[in-house]
Amino acid sequence: QVQLVESGGGLVQAGDSLRLSCAASGRTFTSYAMGWFRQAPGKERELVARISSSGSRTGYADSVKGRFTISRDNAKNTVYLQMNSLKPEDTALYYCAASSLYTTQHTRYAYWGQGTQVTVSS
Repeated sequence: QVQLVESGGGLVQAGDSLRLSCAASGRTFTSYAMGWFRQAPGKERELVARISSSGSRTGYADSVKGRFTISRDNAKNTVYLQMNSLKPEDTALYYCAASSLYTTQHTRYAYWGQGTQVTVSS
């Protein structure tokens, strides 16, 4: 079992930066690949970024490539999402999730946090 708690969301202006954190409980954090997803009202859940269990591999949605950076600190059982040059279209509820596979398929993520809201005003 892995429990995930996100933090760091908020209301910012376009062009600002935010760093989201996801703290994981459990001794097996290093066994899991991690992903950051987002969902805006009326839209499907989107995988924004993912990172392998060791942190050696990362992947990004085209919409955030070059602006967002995912990282993890396995000593702290925490994964981060650094978001720069934020745009109004980045407004969404952001979730972190854990998977035993380094995958883009949201159905393969077994554990989910409760989400943290990011709102970007124009």
